[in-house]
Amino acid sequence: MDNKIDEIQGTLKKYGQEHLIKQYEKLNEEKRKLFLEQLESVDFELIQNLYNTTNKEKKNNKDEITPIEYLDKYKLYDEYKRYENIGIKAIKEGKLAVVTMAGGQGTRLGHNGPKGTYDIGLDSHKSLFELLSDYIKEQEKKYNVIIPWFIMTSRENNKDTINFFEKRKYFGHQKDKNIFFFVQGELPMIDTEGKILIGEDGLIKVAADGHGGIYESLVKRGMTQKMRQMGIEWVFIGGVDNCLVKMVDPVLMGVAIDKEVTVACKSVVKANPHENVGVFCKKNGRPNVIEYSEITEEMAEATDEDGELLYGESHILCNLFSVEAIERMGANPLPYHIAHKKAKYIDKDGNLIVPDSPNAYKFEAFLFDAFGEVDEMAILRVKREEEFAPVKNSDEAGVDCPKTARELYKRFHNLD
Repeated sequence: MDNKIDEIQGTLKKYGQEHLIKQYEKLNEEKRKLFLEQLESVDFELIQNLYNTTNKEKKNNKDEITPIEYLDKYKLYDEYKRYENIGIKAIKEGKLAVVTMAGGQGTRLGHNGPKGTYDIGLDSHKSLFELLSDYIKEQEKKYNVIIPWFIMTSRENNKDTINFFEKRKYFGHQKDKNIFFFVQGELPMIDTEGKILIGEDGLIKVAADGHGGIYESLVKRGMTQKMRQMGIEWVFIGGVDNCLVKMVDPVLMGVAIDKEVTVACKSVVKANPHENVGVFCKKNGRPNVIEYSEITEEMAEATDEDGELLYGESHILCNLFSVEAIERMGANPLPYHIAHKKAKYIDKDGNLIVPDSPNAYKFEAFLFDAFGEVDEMAILRVKREEEFAPVKNSDEAGVDCPKTARELYKRFHNLD
C-alpha cells in the first residue's frame, strides 16, 4: 500500500494537494485503505479545472432562447387513444424500466435517514419508497408484466437504504431480479483556495455530483447493460420525493415512439408567469431547460394567440429516455455547475471547523443539460394536481412540503 501512496505523491504535488499525504499518514490502517481508494478515484485535473472556473466572471450569454412545442395530454382528443395503445403495447412487451433518484437525505424535513424512508403523514404511515412501490405493483398487475425498478442511492445513504428495504422484504420485489440498487457518482469538495477538504471522518469530503450524474452512473454501474439483457428499451427517470409521480405512462411512451424521439418529458404549466422553476425551451435550436433567473420579465409574461405562456412548461423531473440515449449521454460527463456552500471540515491541525458562512465549493451536473444532445424531444403537459406533489421543504415553508404533498396525494386517491 505504501508503494501506491508513493506513486500518487507526484500527482498530488503537481496539483497542489500535498496536504492529502499528511492526512493519509495520520490515519489507521483501515482508514488508509479507504483514503487511498478515494485518491485513486479522484480526477485531479478535473478538480483543478473546476476550481479555475470559480474565479471566472460569467460571460454575457448570447444564446438564442425560443419557445418549444408541447402536447397537452388532455387536449389530444382522438390522438390520446392512439398514443395510449402504442404505449400499452410496449409496456406489455416488457420494454419499460423505471429509475428512482434517491441519493438525498431527509435533513431538510427534520428526518434522520434517506429521504425515501420519510413518512409524509398519511394514515397508513407509508414511506415515500413504499408509496412508489405500491404504484409500480399496481401497474404490474394492470399490464400483467414485470417492471424492473432501479434505485440510485448515494455513498452516504446506500447502506441505510438497502437495510430499509431488507427489513421490509423489498415490499414484495425481488432483489437483483426486479429491483436493483446502484450508487450515484461523487466529487470532492474544495475550499476557496482549491484545496480538497477533509471530512469529519478523516476521509476526503465528497458530495453527490447532482442528478445530472444519473446517465454516467447508470452506464458505469452496469445498469444499462443489465437493462439491455432484460429487453428494456425505455427508461422512466424520476425523483423519490414526488409522491404522485406516474412512472408508467402509456401516453408518454406512445408519444415518444410515434414521434420517433429518444427523450420525452412531462411538464406542468407554471402556476404564474414568475414562478421560480426551470422551464422547457429551445436554446440555439436544441431542446433545453433554462432557470427562471435566465428569463427576462418580458419573456416570462409573453403569451401566444391562445393566451398560453410561451415559456410556461415547468420541468418536473419526470423524463422518459431510450436506453440508447442514456448510454450516449453517459459516455461523457456533463458540464458542472458551481455551488458555494457551508461545509464542516477538519483542518491541518486536526480541528473540526464549523463555518458560519459559505466556505467551500461543490460541483453538480443537471440532468437537463444533456437535452441539448438530441435534435428533438417530446414535451407532454400533464396536470399538476395529478402528477406533481414534491416533498422538498419542511412544513414551515408552506410549499412543496409534507403537508401540501399529503393533501394532493389524499385528494387524488380519494382518501379524505
